[in-house]
Amino acid sequence: MAVNYAVPAHSIVILLFVTRLVSAIGKSKPWTDFLPPNLLSLDFSERIRTDSLAIESASSDYGNIVHENPAAVLYPSSTQDIVSLIKFAYNNSAPFTVSARGRSHSVFGQAMAPNGVVDMMHLRSHREQNGVIVSKNPSLGFYADVGGEQLWIDVLKATLEHGLAPVSWTDYLYLTVGGTLSNAGISGQSFRYGPQISNVYEMDVVTGKGELVTCSAHKNSELFYAVLGGLGQFGIITRARIGIEPAPKRVKWVRVLYSDFSAFTKDQERLISINGRKQSNALDYVEGSLLMNQGPPNNWRSSFFPSSDIPRIMSIVTQHGIIYCLEVAKYYDDTTQHSVAKELQQMYKGLSFIPGFKLEKDVSYVEFLDRVRNGELKLQSQGLWDVPHPWLNLFLPKSRISDFNSGVFRDIVLKRNITTGPVLIYPMNRNKWDDRTSAVIPDEEVFYTVGFLHSSGFDDWQKYDDQNKELLKFCEKAGIKVKQYFPHDKSKEEWINHFGSKWRTFRERKALFDPKMMLSPGQRIFN
Repeated sequence: MAVNYAVPAHSIVILLFVTRLVSAIGKSKPWTDFLPPNLLSLDFSERIRTDSLAIESASSDYGNIVHENPAAVLYPSSTQDIVSLIKFAYNNSAPFTVSARGRSHSVFGQAMAPNGVVDMMHLRSHREQNGVIVSKNPSLGFYADVGGEQLWIDVLKATLEHGLAPVSWTDYLYLTVGGTLSNAGISGQSFRYGPQISNVYEMDVVTGKGELVTCSAHKNSELFYAVLGGLGQFGIITRARIGIEPAPKRVKWVRVLYSDFSAFTKDQERLISINGRKQSNALDYVEGSLLMNQGPPNNWRSSFFPSSDIPRIMSIVTQHGIIYCLEVAKYYDDTTQHSVAKELQQMYKGLSFIPGFKLEKDVSYVEFLDRVRNGELKLQSQGLWDVPHPWLNLFLPKSRISDFNSGVFRDIVLKRNITTGPVLIYPMNRNKWDDRTSAVIPDEEVFYTVGFLHSSGFDDWQKYDDQNKELLKFCEKAGIKVKQYFPHDKSKEEWINHFGSKWRTFRERKALFDPKMMLSPGQRIFN
């Protein structure tokens, strides 16, 4: 869930941030005074920019809360530029930090780097076939080799030309492949197909030593699993080989409403228990969300509900305080169009939603996957997109989801009465995740993701952040072992607690692949 949205899609590229250590650079002198002189003699030095436009474009992230002006921006034109830069930094007597920045869909500056930046504007235009090459072999079937700087919307368009598509997505498609794979890449498809990091066959990675390494589950596997969900700490993804399958044509898109939280979660958990990739009766997408008086049922994430139904929906929201919305999707094509309606009718018989509150849509596959885009464009036109976004995304165990509802949703959130953005809540299956990756999830077979997707003004984002801190404090006191998705911990102890049993492996991998701790300083794990 993860971007400088105002930048046109055709011009979005990976941004690399290059900086000397914060303490080494003074504010009164130009950055070149502190840069090793021989860096400017390297073959990519003419692509370093220090003009105000380049600096400003890399000074913030999607959160629009943390702002750091870099000293310079490099526009690499090839993977070799990245390799050369990191190798130079690694071999320099005073190593400087380097961080890969895609759409910068972080909230508290994780994708940024202090005091120096490099922007890879030209990399996308230098890729063959727009950076997406579709192939097939006997062992893997169809796959797409994709540049790490490519946007998922471009991956979708390129693979659909072959009648194929990836199976795991994020809700928003204007994110880079390298960016989502560095976190996990989740959405309503994850319960069945796993996160995006579970659908990668191979990667090219530039390590913290400046080495370009091809890795997979069978070749350089330690690096492969380290980078997936690794928060950019072990290498920069320059290519990913992603599994693709025959793409459906259309989607039955359904929302039903609940006043009872127990019935809502019970139905969600039953639906995700049918999750075999080849099971024809399995859904393709399951998510849930909250409807509250603070905002209308429709929001930027999707305007699903017809205007004629909004008064009666708001009536039951007012009556109950919170209404829980279950959202599901079933894909179909020419061969399954006659059976999809019957399968949905069978599903409805087992659900306990409020009678009379079942709403359906029939949309194209692309329209469903790209559903957030229209909301983005509308907010952009109103000047309401590039605002602070004090988001909080959590994973929490199934066994404590009822306690979270009573202590957070029905207490903290309702009392504060400030939550106007989407609040997502939906379950996933642990067995769809590979524990060898760096991603951290709860230790239960079913766990929930909860996302508070706040938007605020520039002068009141703190109150949303205060709510986030209050609910995290509640979880700590109640013994609810939550894990943050897009974490922004500050102390070493907090990071050790976040990674838990994976901390030792994470630290050892850092020493192996980035021994001088140069990569992704904005995460503030080792820097």
